[in-house]
Amino acid sequence: MARIAGIDLPKNKRGVIGLTYIFGIGRSTSKKILSDNNIDENIKVQDWNDDQLSAIRNSINEVKTEGQLRSEIQLNIKRLMDIGCLRGIRHRAGLPLRGQRTKNNSRTRKGRRKTVANKKKATK
Repeated sequence: MARIAGIDLPKNKRGVIGLTYIFGIGRSTSKKILSDNNIDENIKVQDWNDDQLSAIRNSINEVKTEGQLRSEIQLNIKRLMDIGCLRGIRHRAGLPLRGQRTKNNSRTRKGRRKTVANKKKATK
């Protein structure tokens, strides 16, 4: 089993797909890493030899991945919240950031529905 950047890559996947299991590496980045190291992207992860694995590890060390990338994203969000811009306020309130409507949808950001009871009419 190949272990790169603290992630166990699946053995039976093609190389280009297996690298995408690392946070911060998508399809295009994985294709670039494999082509830079002259590795066929259709070879499965289990068929990589030690030289190919070390070359891939060295290439991935140049790219920001996993914990380093996650912490940078969190710092960016915290900065937006601290300066009080609209995106930061939306982050703080747990609402969608990019102009989506919130009347009907956005349940992912807002959470489960909270039912609000109607006001009772005064009896005479």
